[in-house]
Amino acid sequence: MTFLSALILFFAAMLGGALNSVAGGGSFITFPTLIFSGVPPIQANATSTVALWPGSLASVGAYRKEIAKQNRVLMMVLVGTSLIGGILGAVLLLRTSQSTFVRLIPYLLLLATVLFAFSPFITARLRKREPTTKETRISWSRLAGISLLQLIIAIYGGYFGGGIGIMMLASLGIMGMENIHEMNGLKTVLQSCINGVAVITFIIAGAVFWPEALVMIVGAIVGGFSGASLARRLDQRIVRGFVILVGTVMTIYFFVK
Repeated sequence: MTFLSALILFFAAMLGGALNSVAGGGSFITFPTLIFSGVPPIQANATSTVALWPGSLASVGAYRKEIAKQNRVLMMVLVGTSLIGGILGAVLLLRTSQSTFVRLIPYLLLLATVLFAFSPFITARLRKREPTTKETRISWSRLAGISLLQLIIAIYGGYFGGGIGIMMLASLGIMGMENIHEMNGLKTVLQSCINGVAVITFIIAGAVFWPEALVMIVGAIVGGFSGASLARRLDQRIVRGFVILVGTVMTIYFFVK
């Protein structure tokens, strides 16, 4: 890794960390940058996950009040399925050949970009529902169904991860949760669990390019704390538009390539 590559990776991670703290979509920046810097696609995905995970973990603290209100049984079941799914997805990624993953990249980026683009509409629909102050109650059969859905989302999250936030918000809405802030709190916990076990799996498997990862971890932390303050001064539509533009360009690039 040259000094120029390290500098580019640092600023890419800083931008990715800032975007994640404001609108999400940081992996649209970090994942392609790692590939362009010469990291093989599977290792690039693993390294990107490692680089952005500390910021995701830190955001859990911001929702501690909302998290404390969650149904304990529901939370334990969903955390368990998230951990299992995250490991399965990470192992599946590591067992995928580089050539197969390269062919999947444009479709994964397309899915993530579409989910990100339509996330405001989904969130707006969820916000229209009257918030409830009662603890979420759910039958065992419905809990089993939503756990299966969360397991599928977690497997996708461990494998690639783009768009899992909006997937989880939608599934929690289907489940009957109504308070968008509590939904975001639970989503943040589950996303941190999925990425956390994926990170551990990638580290054990030796799939992380550590020089690049360490540079990007520092950049993501700097971006999350300082870059976000600048991004918040911008119109949210501009920030989201930028992420969608990058996702679209990367999707087209990998389809053409």
